Amino acid sequence: MMTRNGTQSIGECSSSTSASSQQDVEDDRMIAVVLSEEYAKLDGALGRRLSNLAPVAHVPRINTFIPNPSDATLDHQRLLQRLNIYGLYEVKVSGDGNCQFRALSDQIYRSPEYHKHVRKEVVKQLKDSRPLYEGYVPMKYKHYYKKMAKSGEWGDHVTLQAAADKFVAKICLLTSFRETCFIEITPQHQTPKRELWLSFWSEVHYNSLYDIQDAPVHKPRQKHWLF
Repeated sequence: MMTRNGTQSIGECSSSTSASSQQDVEDDRMIAVVLSEEYAKLDGALGRRLSNLAPVAHVPRINTFIPNPSDATLDHQRLLQRLNIYGLYEVKVSGDGNCQFRALSDQIYRSPEYHKHVRKEVVKQLKDSRPLYEGYVPMKYKHYYKKMAKSGEWGDHVTLQAAADKFVAKICLLTSFRETCFIEITPQHQTPKRELWLSFWSEVHYNSLYDIQDAPVHKPRQKHWLF
């Protein structure tokens, strides 16, 4: 509705903004589905390269320990050495609290920009399958998944398990830890349909991993190129 001076009313502007935001979310969802199906066909090469590594069993847990800067620096150097040894390339994602979801988004959709969609799907998995995860969370479970729904909240090993279950994927972590080089997170009740590879630095940051020969070149995000 127009006011007497020819401008839109506040209510109409708010409604228009809300509709636009909802359309953006729906566009993202549709693009994400198509990209996921397309890039799932490319899995496997990196797993073959690291087939000699013996994985450590994964135990879901929340974040409880953050290393001091000195230990974190040493861990980062160790991780870089491992990346060089195995010929791996890191797609570095923003350290804004969403890095786990950005790295997962990059592996699934070849872009870290769908991290909000990934977080939403992981939180839905946590809510819908509460018995699978509640025992690993030493706090009120509802408080936990509501906290995880907030942008900027760090993902943990419980959200990694939920992501593996939700996306029916084996999540492989190449870590900076001295005695735990390689961790696998597998779906609890399904055979994985794909592999997602992340680097994990000192409990504080995740990046997306590729064989160095397959290192992707990310282009600016285009929301409507499929239509």
